Amino acid sequence: MFDRLQSVEDRYDRLNELLSDPDIVSDTNKLREYSKEQSDLQDTVETYREYKDLTAQLAEAKAMFDDKMDADMREMVKEEVSELEGQITVVEERLHKLLIPKDPNDDKNVIMEIRGAAGGDEAALFAGDLYRMYTRFAESNGWKVQVMDSSPTGLGGFKEIVFMITGKGAYSKMKYENGAHRVQRVPETESGGRIHTSTATVACLPEVEEVEIEIHDNDIRTDTYASSGAGGQSVNTTMSAVRLTHLPTNTVVTCQDEKSQIKNKASAMKVLRARVYEKFQQEAQAEYDAVRKSAVGTGDRSERIRTYNYPQNRVTDHRIGLTIQKLDQILQGKMDEIIDALIVEEQSARMESLNNDQA
Repeated sequence: MFDRLQSVEDRYDRLNELLSDPDIVSDTNKLREYSKEQSDLQDTVETYREYKDLTAQLAEAKAMFDDKMDADMREMVKEEVSELEGQITVVEERLHKLLIPKDPNDDKNVIMEIRGAAGGDEAALFAGDLYRMYTRFAESNGWKVQVMDSSPTGLGGFKEIVFMITGKGAYSKMKYENGAHRVQRVPETESGGRIHTSTATVACLPEVEEVEIEIHDNDIRTDTYASSGAGGQSVNTTMSAVRLTHLPTNTVVTCQDEKSQIKNKASAMKVLRARVYEKFQQEAQAEYDAVRKSAVGTGDRSERIRTYNYPQNRVTDHRIGLTIQKLDQILQGKMDEIIDALIVEEQSARMESLNNDQA
């Protein structure tokens, strides 16, 4: 472990030198790349230096032991040694966690897509409930939500809604929502009081910057058309809605929530870039999954990840076997208990994998 930590510190020092190099400063892409790498390493390096300082203090304290010391002095030194050993143990645990490989997308904004699946109107209503849950969770974290495209139903649900959550670390928490969500409740449209089961699918895509994936203009077909749905006078009168098709992957994105065609195209490009990036990632992940599956789940949208049971006020996350009797609170956006448990599970799996690789 300490060989790795020393190499991390050496790299951090090298990055400091590079960031002072005029050639790097004048290269925007390199400057961004090295600045981000340095920022990612900073916490690990500072913790490692704290560890080295504490171990030096411990060696100094132990060297003070002398048979000629009086009892009071010997007791003081023993207390100092004990305190330092406790601090070192805590710092070592932090270092182990910091060495766990980090998802490179964790600090990014996230594009979320929710679709009503099995259950007709009830599935669309549930999709709306999930959207409001995520919106409240985002607000509690200080993140911003922007709807990019939606297909609302007359009952207040959504056949489909696409939105972006902007804020530091948004993807690190929202990525666990990938998959099929199941609801068990008596629908508003049910007169007999019977419990129905419906599903909605959720996809979480990290926002992708232009420097991360290259999409050529001649690979995109752009179509414009009149927007539809609730709105102002421009609805159905101006060609503001945009449909982009990435021809090599046959990926199609529409956006019509803005009145401006330019704004709709810009939003659609963000979604298109994220979906194409996800497609490439899924292909790479498929190769990896053939060898070993993630402990938290593959994130496949066909995989049922969670059940929301209204009669029993219960939410169950099937990936980690967690059941919480707080459905009403979770729907208000208080999702931290579930998200934190999933983060711990993923970190444990990553740490186990790291230990196995080092063995």
